[in-house]
Amino acid sequence: MTIGFASRAAVSGCVLCAAGLLALAPAAATTGPGADPGPRTTDAPASLLYRPGTHVRPRAGAPEVPDLSARSWLIADADTGTVLAAHDAHRRLPPASTLKTLFALTVMPALPSGIRHRVDPEELAGIGPGSSLVGVAENRTYRVSDLWNGVFLNSGNDAVHVLAALNGGWRVTAERMEEKARALGARDTRVKSPDGYDAPGQVSSAFDLTVFGRAGLRTPEFAEYCARAEAIFPARDGGTYPIVNTNRLLTGADGVAPYRGLIGVKNGYTSHAGNTLVAAARRDGRTLVATVMNPRPDDGHAVYEEARALLDWGFEAADRVDPVGSLDALRSAPPGGPEANAVAAPASREDDPDDRPVWWTITGAGLLGGAGVAVYLRLRWGPVPKN
Repeated sequence: MTIGFASRAAVSGCVLCAAGLLALAPAAATTGPGADPGPRTTDAPASLLYRPGTHVRPRAGAPEVPDLSARSWLIADADTGTVLAAHDAHRRLPPASTLKTLFALTVMPALPSGIRHRVDPEELAGIGPGSSLVGVAENRTYRVSDLWNGVFLNSGNDAVHVLAALNGGWRVTAERMEEKARALGARDTRVKSPDGYDAPGQVSSAFDLTVFGRAGLRTPEFAEYCARAEAIFPARDGGTYPIVNTNRLLTGADGVAPYRGLIGVKNGYTSHAGNTLVAAARRDGRTLVATVMNPRPDDGHAVYEEARALLDWGFEAADRVDPVGSLDALRSAPPGGPEANAVAAPASREDDPDDRPVWWTITGAGLLGGAGVAVYLRLRWGPVPKN
């Protein structure tokens, strides 16, 4: 049941209604035979990831979570999947080239790196204006490994187009990417352009991108490419030229200090998405993955510095916070499925939730009469979703 109220004055009345309904539901209904325990495990705290806002569960002595400008961010332990802190983790935003992480997870297993391919001119058709390019040339022969260097280091949309052609085509690749995302438990992602180029309806989330980054680190070939700072790429004239990873947190380029222990994963930028970054680092046997989406637009380095702040905080706080959720799909999904409490992105940064009506979602647990019909009752406060 979902109820909308026109003002916050209705809060106390709603709370009383909810309390009364809970009192009528037998306590045994949540634990007795036949009760649905929901998808979460009983040994972990309930996930907060589908609730709007910033979430962290600090213990005594935990450092304060950094104050970031990003519209969405998340930091997690790559080994356990434990989410240490997050802000609007499921907010759907354009991902830019960080979507190439999902592209690689989808296409890489189907194309052995040693395959050699002569590029057909049609394979380079339709590349979006202003796209980042590595310099793939028509009628030139490349190894698949060359093309992956172009994808990970130079974020080359030309290399993505050729690899997608080898994978069955642009549309087939987009469909397979969405299938791969669902298989990983990432349900916020919609793929329209596999290279991450802005396209209507193409979105992902900090949660999904962190899932992709974590999955990539578990794939040796992916992990090798995303951690590579430099490579040699075949030139049009038969020679070669060097390419450098555009992830400044990895290389230390353009005045951004390199991050100690960084092992990838992928950065991105479009005018619509702003700057995005999935960054992974390993220190003292612990690997953390942080995703930052669309920080303040007036500073091109903000995405790197905010990822740095998150990783610094994570390594200091990891043993002094309780999880706010998990990257594992079943442990992070809310009752009723992942779509039940998905966070919708406001139209702009200027949207002020305090000036909008209150929106309550009531779910929970109980039994109606003796028929054994399960009812769910839970109270959530947030802004009215816009259509």
